Amino acid sequence: MREFQADSLLIVTALLCAGIASGFDVRTRRIPNWLTAGSILIALSLQALRGWNGFGLSLLAGLIGGGVLFLFFVAGGMGAGDVKLMTAVSCFTGLRLLPTVLIATALSGAFFALVLAWRHGRVRETLQNTLEVLEHHRTEGFSPHPEINMAVTPTLRVPYALPILFGCAVTLAQQLQGTSA
Repeated sequence: MREFQADSLLIVTALLCAGIASGFDVRTRRIPNWLTAGSILIALSLQALRGWNGFGLSLLAGLIGGGVLFLFFVAGGMGAGDVKLMTAVSCFTGLRLLPTVLIATALSGAFFALVLAWRHGRVRETLQNTLEVLEHHRTEGFSPHPEINMAVTPTLRVPYALPILFGCAVTLAQQLQGTSA
């Protein structure tokens, strides 16, 4: 029971962090470094209360979660703030809950992107661009596409803190549902 309460508190804190980041991301298209760096430190400190094992697993989760999004950053498809936010969220959730938050974030990110493309009447263009970027990465490796990347102004941009927030919410819901089963 104590483990469940600690995990739930950490997920709620990750949800709070992602919620604040979402507000910034939607309004300014930026996620402040003070928020992500502070959140990483708080997460690691809280996890350290579980001992060195908790700290180590939290640090590993942060490296994995942030590392996954870092690949998309290097490829030109994501901002650095999103990477740092996912690192913080991953430190909060820890290694055990990391797959849930990553999968829920990825699925909601795809959903948000499709809704954004639909809203702007660019679904076909977005799907064609996605295929073109995938082909570029297949042939050129993990380098940014010369025309379709975050540096190019006309691309549609999802404030990715929102899918990260949704990933945290799904993780919390799953955690709470697991106790009622």
